[in-house]
Amino acid sequence: MPGLITTLKNRLGNAKRVALLGIGSEIRGDDAIGIVIAQDLKTYIKKNKLKYVKVFFGGTAPENLTGEIKKFKPTHIIITDAVDFHQKPGTVKIVDIDKETGASFSTHRIPIKVMNDYLYKSIACETIIIGIQPQALGFYAQLSQKTRAAAASVTNAIGRALPRAGNPRASAR
Repeated sequence: MPGLITTLKNRLGNAKRVALLGIGSEIRGDDAIGIVIAQDLKTYIKKNKLKYVKVFFGGTAPENLTGEIKKFKPTHIIITDAVDFHQKPGTVKIVDIDKETGASFSTHRIPIKVMNDYLYKSIACETIIIGIQPQALGFYAQLSQKTRAAAASVTNAIGRALPRAGNPRASAR
């Protein structure tokens, strides 16, 4: 997924503190994909001792974490979530919520745009939203193979982009 890695490296180039926010419902199949990515990234961050990065698990009410995120004072926020683009399952896109039409976010209590606008006004950070097209959203459904594969690609891309962000001495992977 070279395009995503390059885009993330470019957008995170001047990052000092990065918040990673995984969103989704763990009981609704592919809707859990944002949480899965956050869990995988938490392991990666701990292993690589990236102290300028913090993972937040937003579940279905990410707005409940805005206080904690503000306290962390990130320069950049990466949000991962299942997003219905009406494309093939596993499709990954960086979402521009001001321009994206026809996309619907998963099971949030408030729209992601409202939360994003609030965080921007509060801490003026750059937000990067990475959406993955879900396949199965039924209650107690398993993650689909296509969505799980996309999550692994996204986790890898974020991991490869992070060492340069906020830590100029880290080697590029």
